[in-house]
Amino acid sequence: MNPNPPVRYTVFPVSPQAHLFRVQCTIEQPDPAGQRLSMPGWIPGSYMIRDFAKNVVWLRASDEQGHPLEVVKLDKATWQVAACDTPLYIEYEVYAWDLSVRGAHLDTNHAYFNGTTVFVAVEGQTDQPCQVTLQRPEGETYQDWRVATTLPRREAALYDFGSYQAVDYDELIDHPVEMGHFNLASFEVAGVPHDIALTGKHRADLPRLCRDLEKICATHVALFGELPKMERYLFMVTAVGEGYGGLEHRSSTSLLCSRNDLPLPGQETITDNYRNFLGLCSHEYFHLWNVKRIKPAIFMPYDLSRETPTRQLWAFEGITSYYDELALVRSGVINTESYLQLLGQTATRVWRGAGRFKQSVADSSFDAWSKFYKQDESAPNNIVSYYTKGALIALALDLTLRQMTDDARSLDDLMRRLWQTYGKPGIGVPEGEIERLATQIAGTDLSEFFARYVHGTEDPPLQKLLEQTGIDFCLRPARNADDRGGSAAEPRSEQRPPVWLGARVAHDPLGARLTQVFDNGPAQKAGLSAGDVIIACDHIKVDKNNLELQLGDYPPGSDVTLHAFRRDELFETLLELEPAPADTVYLTIKSQSSTQQSLARERWLGQNRNSPVTRQVTNPSQ
Repeated sequence: MNPNPPVRYTVFPVSPQAHLFRVQCTIEQPDPAGQRLSMPGWIPGSYMIRDFAKNVVWLRASDEQGHPLEVVKLDKATWQVAACDTPLYIEYEVYAWDLSVRGAHLDTNHAYFNGTTVFVAVEGQTDQPCQVTLQRPEGETYQDWRVATTLPRREAALYDFGSYQAVDYDELIDHPVEMGHFNLASFEVAGVPHDIALTGKHRADLPRLCRDLEKICATHVALFGELPKMERYLFMVTAVGEGYGGLEHRSSTSLLCSRNDLPLPGQETITDNYRNFLGLCSHEYFHLWNVKRIKPAIFMPYDLSRETPTRQLWAFEGITSYYDELALVRSGVINTESYLQLLGQTATRVWRGAGRFKQSVADSSFDAWSKFYKQDESAPNNIVSYYTKGALIALALDLTLRQMTDDARSLDDLMRRLWQTYGKPGIGVPEGEIERLATQIAGTDLSEFFARYVHGTEDPPLQKLLEQTGIDFCLRPARNADDRGGSAAEPRSEQRPPVWLGARVAHDPLGARLTQVFDNGPAQKAGLSAGDVIIACDHIKVDKNNLELQLGDYPPGSDVTLHAFRRDELFETLLELEPAPADTVYLTIKSQSSTQQSLARERWLGQNRNSPVTRQVTNPSQ
């Protein structure tokens, strides 16, 4: 008998109407003492325990003759099967109604799953080969369904049901699967086919999407010098009414977007929504190197049964968040002004959170499991995002390296070093190694930089660093609650400065519900809390739409009487209005930049344009 026989799985969408997958697993050589099975607690790239086993409806076991075997559940994610001396057959059903990039979703329109949601791990055999048969749902309705996945094909035709394979369990769960009706478009980068499988109702201009993504992907490939080895890459996109999210995999990404984020035929400009979607695609594609191959040592290998904290997520997610938008301008998809607007919006999100003074990005990384992924109403006051502030630290590090080496070295060199030293050979990055390599590349000790901005809570000195590129870092008050920053304020019709409530507001049937109350703001000083519903301002009824307008009629320093409900209790409080703080960031190019500043800006933003790795777009097929 083969010493390492494959573990064989069959996935069958048994009841799309009831959102149920049925999975069969055959184990040729089960543990003689009794086989243990388990389901992952989390999915790589999303750092929160999700307890995928909770969606297992039932699980049964039998021997080769079909005799039932006792199954005992040991904990929330582990099953013990009675010993048998023949091949072991496992069958179970999984409830799939999570329309996200992390879970599984099945209805009469499509089927989608991540491997962590449907494949039990056979303990003691996770390093053995796996074979997977993907079956079509029964019925005429599903006869023209197709399959989109980068799971290596065994006997299945491209984009069809049939037999697939993986070298081990780790690879098995790193190739999500989409079944159903989808539009398919293709382009090529560095000689590798790149496909887009677009599910959901839409009117997207797929040829244009291919052209733009080709430029962005080629820019990332040019930075690292090569693509990781793969047969093809797949963008798996689900378009819905409202949605946003992405998750990286070793040769694909799952993306959720609003159909309004996609470009329409005949639309020449890049809308804000489309620009954000391209940034999302860029982010997940950069993860091909940074996270999927260049990864923290503690993730080598992943332990999906428990939380696995690291203080390095600021680099793996923050640096990726920096390059996702930088690639848009380097590729020529957007211009410099558009990029600076995006950068200003990122800085605005950071500058508006008092939590950045209480938590470092290193601690934010470590606490991702319990704080960042489980945010409550106090989040802006108490935590900082290792994505957004991490991106600003990456910008600061990039500009610092350029300044210290007269533009001879940059963050690009650090990423290439990480790829060659750790990512390509498959070695985990130890804690502190990124800091050490950065110092080596700079030729100057950077320990103070990392102590202050990564392990400390200081803001990176963006104003000073951007000055060398001829860019001004500017702050102003927000115009209104919908002001995301990134651009200069429009001229006001009056000289009175805007006032500030100091809270985020949402619609409520009774009035204006406070979702978050900011530290030391007027709302907090007036005793208001998240969850309170303001119903009247100076005895006039208010809602989410007009509360800000009514408060704007008063000058700073005014006392305003508010009536509000906390739960079902009505109360009155006095709110003293304050001038809106200057926490909105925008960046502008100096009108009289020096030649040296202009060259520095071009080296920073213009590098990698017109990359030779770009290949011509193939004709998209529908």
